Amino acid sequence: MICMNRLILSIIPTLLLAACAAHAPKTAQWDPLTVLTDIEQKANASIEKQAPIQEGTVVLKGATVMTANGKIHNPGYVVFTDGRIVAVAQGNPEPIEGALVHDLKGAFITPGIVDTHSHLGVYPSPYAKAHSDGNEMTAPTTPGVWAEHSFWPQDPGIEKAVMGGVTTIHVLPGSANLVVGRGVTLHMVPHRGSRAMRFPGAPTGVKMACGENPKRVYGGKGRSPATRMANVRGYRSAFIKAHKHLEVMKKKGPDTPRDVEMETLVGILLGKFLPQVHCYRADDMLAFLQVADEFGFKVRSFHHGLEAYKIRDILAEKDVSVSTWADWWGFKLEAYDGIPENAALISKAGGKPVIHSDSSRGIQRLNQEAGKAYHSGLRANIELTENEALRWITYNAAWTLGIENEVGTLEPGKRADIVIWDKHPFSVYAKAQKVFVD
Repeated sequence: MICMNRLILSIIPTLLLAACAAHAPKTAQWDPLTVLTDIEQKANASIEKQAPIQEGTVVLKGATVMTANGKIHNPGYVVFTDGRIVAVAQGNPEPIEGALVHDLKGAFITPGIVDTHSHLGVYPSPYAKAHSDGNEMTAPTTPGVWAEHSFWPQDPGIEKAVMGGVTTIHVLPGSANLVVGRGVTLHMVPHRGSRAMRFPGAPTGVKMACGENPKRVYGGKGRSPATRMANVRGYRSAFIKAHKHLEVMKKKGPDTPRDVEMETLVGILLGKFLPQVHCYRADDMLAFLQVADEFGFKVRSFHHGLEAYKIRDILAEKDVSVSTWADWWGFKLEAYDGIPENAALISKAGGKPVIHSDSSRGIQRLNQEAGKAYHSGLRANIELTENEALRWITYNAAWTLGIENEVGTLEPGKRADIVIWDKHPFSVYAKAQKVFVD
């Protein structure tokens, strides 16, 4: 009996401990996306108010309307009210009382052009060393820098870009670093500060770079990376740190110590920020895609991508767009396998080609650049339509920036970002007669 009592007495504390453990509160797990979103809302607040949308109804009729969503109306019309498209159709619209009507017989109407890769404002004109604010070449990874903090809204190149039909730009820092920093999507409405020019609701893009640039810049300083293998080590090391910071965010929530470098990388891991990766060679793109798979994030677009045609099936399968040029190549060794059929081949494979500028001059004629790439494909007997080619500078570009629900095609409900051309937009003689932004 004594032995039995001792056994019971020894069991009771064990049972009590087990019961306490079962009812003990677990460590709270915060949603890091909510935490990051709260940080972003505070960090992105603008002192300057955005310009009000112009009120009233405008009717554009009698022109060839190239919608970029598969339909071409000839003649057709577009109606927009208070900055939003309300009607797009074939023929002539019913009269609308009080509307401002433009009769545009012989003209062409397209969505506003979207440039996914611009350095306007961070390398403004006139060029001077004092204006060179695009590359923070002080460390191989600088995810904490934001292009908007270098952007000069008085850059005269902005007005010239609008004269070429551009209504939205994605301004990026340069490509000297492995993780360069944040880009910013801007609507081409003038303001005194860059933040008020932000495209409402556009996701943050993050610039990264492969290949020659990072290894040349830092290898030339006797630092790592000096090789392509060190480039990849640098990406992996950065995202390992970001994963650790993400775990801290899950545990501490709003009490997590701020880290401007890690917040950018965590935004990528959570799928909130869109990686925009400077990369020329096919093998470099594959290596970066492997890093993305290892750490569980998706690449949104490879920029420049002159060898994208070599892996176009993989890029189409992974839904990665290619922001490239029509025929700019050969200016360095990793740019020597560029071909003018690149965009057409990517399109034929089911991918998302984009014609970008990366130039304060090229941005003034992106319509012509798309036309060149389109005709290069046709000459190579690649089946293409004008609608596909137009999407290279409209819808596909908007998708790359995560704003395809707002712009990129002429459809009811979308923002009235519209260009009126005096001739077919792929003509070298075409000029933008009027450009509407909102």
